[in-house]
Amino acid sequence: MSTDPTPDSTPGFLASAATRRQLLSLAAVGGVGLTTVRVAAPATAATGPATNGETVRLTVLGTTDLHGNVFNWDYFNNREYDDRAHNDIGLAKASSVIKMRRADLGAASCLTLDAGDTIQGTPLAYYYAKIDPITSGSTHPMAAAMNAVGYDAAALGNHEFNYGIDTLRAFEKQLDFPLLSANTVDWNTGSPAFKPWVIKTVKLVDEKPIRVGILGLVTPGVAIWDKANVEGRLKFPGIVEQARVMVPRLKAAGADVVIVSAHSGTNGKSSWGDALPYVENASRILAEEVAGIDAILVGHSHVEVATKVTNKQTGKDVLVCEPLYWGMRVAEMTLSLQKVRGQWQVVDSSAQLWNANAVPEDPAVTGAVKAAHEKVLGYVNGVIGSCTEAMSAASSRYEDTAAMDFINFVQAGAVKAALAGTPEAGLPVLSIAAPFNALAAIPAGDVTIRDVAGLYIYDNTLLGIVLTGAQVKDYLEKSAGYFKQVSGSGPFAAADITRAGGTPDYNYDIMGGLDADLTYDIDIAQPAGSRIVGLSYAGAPVASDARFVIAINNYRQSGGGGFPHVTAAPVVYNRQIEIRQLLIDWATAHKVIDPATFSSKDWKLVSNGSTVTVTG
Repeated sequence: MSTDPTPDSTPGFLASAATRRQLLSLAAVGGVGLTTVRVAAPATAATGPATNGETVRLTVLGTTDLHGNVFNWDYFNNREYDDRAHNDIGLAKASSVIKMRRADLGAASCLTLDAGDTIQGTPLAYYYAKIDPITSGSTHPMAAAMNAVGYDAAALGNHEFNYGIDTLRAFEKQLDFPLLSANTVDWNTGSPAFKPWVIKTVKLVDEKPIRVGILGLVTPGVAIWDKANVEGRLKFPGIVEQARVMVPRLKAAGADVVIVSAHSGTNGKSSWGDALPYVENASRILAEEVAGIDAILVGHSHVEVATKVTNKQTGKDVLVCEPLYWGMRVAEMTLSLQKVRGQWQVVDSSAQLWNANAVPEDPAVTGAVKAAHEKVLGYVNGVIGSCTEAMSAASSRYEDTAAMDFINFVQAGAVKAALAGTPEAGLPVLSIAAPFNALAAIPAGDVTIRDVAGLYIYDNTLLGIVLTGAQVKDYLEKSAGYFKQVSGSGPFAAADITRAGGTPDYNYDIMGGLDADLTYDIDIAQPAGSRIVGLSYAGAPVASDARFVIAINNYRQSGGGGFPHVTAAPVVYNRQIEIRQLLIDWATAHKVIDPATFSSKDWKLVSNGSTVTVTG
């Protein structure tokens, strides 16, 4: 079981119950506040004695989708992280909440779990996968941090496979607790490749102990997203299908309570269409369809969930809770148990989410990772290459720039390379990018990781979809609605022609690709929907039935911005790789960024055929 930290590592605020109450009171109302699902019946901590009819309490504390975040730090902007919703991030913050709740509830009655996606997402995680890899003997900072928290178990997430199985196995060996996944199985034998479940014993005074079974499950999309790493080695059966096999085994092994840590969202949808026979976000279905589960800690979808779902077979409620991502929240699931005919049964449950922004970082966690953090700060701010001439995104909203061409070039190149050997390998590849950050600039001369990362300020991942020529034109017409309708060639101030109807810059998409073969004009004298002129590929007008692969980000492909055709388009590439990291990797590998090799004038603003001049 989890234990309180040693006195040397105990944060000062744990020494005072009054201080803990004050901080947790702030955590309950800070940011989005405390989400609660029905207060459970009164219960004593699970360490006390109980007789038939008397209730004891078991608490599950949970995190998910930490994505390599230990400190409340934005490595790409070189400052503390803080967003407009006043969220802080990092396991060090979450750990303080966890340890405060253990101190208040009794550590022996608490289990601490994670629902996956741990070793990918920040330069801190990347550095120890690629630059100083843990396969060569270094310690992964997430292993050091999670060990300092004192987890009881963690489920695998899909991003655990991004750096290959050898890296994942090295990480597994460094943990003081098991990594669980019942539906990660050997390619040939079908046997679990990782520990599928574990049973933890909660000891009671002069009473029968409570045996808590913890089952791990991961979204089966790993088979698509990390095909290059897992094909021929691992398979990923469906979550519900595998749970139907494993939950009865857990019960047969003596589990009184079954907790699932599932890296799978709750909405019942899949990003891959019919490419797999299994559901990506299956946690709600799991609660409804598989009998014997008492609670599910959810991950993967990066949202807040605290709810109950009724199992269709038993009519019993299953607690379902997801604590956002990056350590912003800590889930607390309370299970009330009674002995019925001598056997422990869950008779009530509740869930709440604590906001970690109100508490200080746990010094036991920050101390365990401080040296690695400082090393990575030097790396992120260090030179990875050079640029032959400065590239600025300042004017990207209204003119074709090398900065946007660079993003589209890298995105299209990544998708093109991945299509080799597939039926779509011969299709032309185009790409879309939006001018997210007008302040972004890559200087001439030395280039750092932070310089490159500034071009792409969001955590989007890359997909490839197939659109027809007619659909490409529709897409560009939607994008061109960003401009106000004006006549004359100017000069115009940018503010006078952009952001029509309040359209944000991130909803203006620029289309390009690996070469200068795609060209088009945007005639802002025409009404929205009739502005794309001269759309051509390889010097010829784009035919309505032509087929193109489009490199697109996950936000847009999932419907963000309301662009036409994309949500229903066939997905031919989806490895869940962050676009920002692709840009960094390209610059690191090629050393020299030379706009002459990828920049071309593919599009321009016109008014009734005359080129429009914009002054900025």
